[in-house]
Amino acid sequence: MPHASARPSRTRTRRLLLVWLAALCALMMAATGCSGGGDGKAPGNPASRNAGSGKPLRVERIASANPGSVNTYWFPAPEGLIVVDTQRSLTDARSVLNTLQGTAEPVVAVLITHPHPDHVGGAGVLHDAYPQAGIYASEASRDFMRDDPLGFYKLTRKLPGSDYARKLTLPDHLIRSGAALRAGGVRLETAEFGPGESVTTTAYYEPRSGALFAGDLVNNEATPALIEGNTCGWLTDLDRLEDKFPDARTLYPGHGAPGAPAELIDRQRDYLLHIRHLVRPTVAAESPGGEKVTREEKNSAIAELKSSYPGFQPVATLPDLYAVNVDAVARELRGEDSGRLPEACRERAN
Repeated sequence: MPHASARPSRTRTRRLLLVWLAALCALMMAATGCSGGGDGKAPGNPASRNAGSGKPLRVERIASANPGSVNTYWFPAPEGLIVVDTQRSLTDARSVLNTLQGTAEPVVAVLITHPHPDHVGGAGVLHDAYPQAGIYASEASRDFMRDDPLGFYKLTRKLPGSDYARKLTLPDHLIRSGAALRAGGVRLETAEFGPGESVTTTAYYEPRSGALFAGDLVNNEATPALIEGNTCGWLTDLDRLEDKFPDARTLYPGHGAPGAPAELIDRQRDYLLHIRHLVRPTVAAESPGGEKVTREEKNSAIAELKSSYPGFQPVATLPDLYAVNVDAVARELRGEDSGRLPEACRERAN
């Protein structure tokens, strides 16, 4: 009988290790769907596959200057660089291009999250430099960019000091709703949202790292542009985003710094619920102006927003963004049926 302090042989050590690993995998299979063979795919929610591997994704952020700072992200893939969104102005897009060219790696894909002017204006700059790189977007985003149904691009071109593309470069790779795509050797899962913050938004998710690119569905300490008047749709989209990607580890917003998904989504939800709460009394029949928001009511709501969210930078360079937002929410609330509101849009008790 060996002495109690004797070391086991290397063969026995390896055998014990293999037994231990097999037991651990069996436990993980019961809890999370660990798979030890076959095609290596984990069962369950597609958005959760490989989420536990924690393989790092080196995401870089380029943010334009305030006011109206907007993010462009890029990360290396096996076949080159993948870029998410393209900036507003031609000048900012060229700054992004200089950074990308400094890596000496080719851009192999450009992903568009949504068709607002500040995210698609620089697509042509990148396309001219990397004509072989596909520009990926939903069909709805492509159609919006082509038709400008709300006149957003026309308005942006008229803003003081505007440096906006005279003609947009349209996406050439359309993403089917909810379909996964492979770009640059990386598999990305997608989900479509809207109408809400925008008429449509495509979120991109890299499950091995848990990186979630959500466009302007979530912003970090930024005053949103609510001109489309669909805060309820936006709130509903936030719930759907959480449900679709429960294993996301880092959320990369359209404006502001990346962060923990739950924290950033909660902040965005809070802002939308707060502005709805402030504007709702101003359109009540018994309010001073009836359904019409008086100047005093508008100024009061704006002052409360500025006080509650100090330091929030505007996502757009509209000089009267706060007033535009109050007017848009007022129009939305006047048309709502309070008895048929989704749970996400209902007033919450303090």
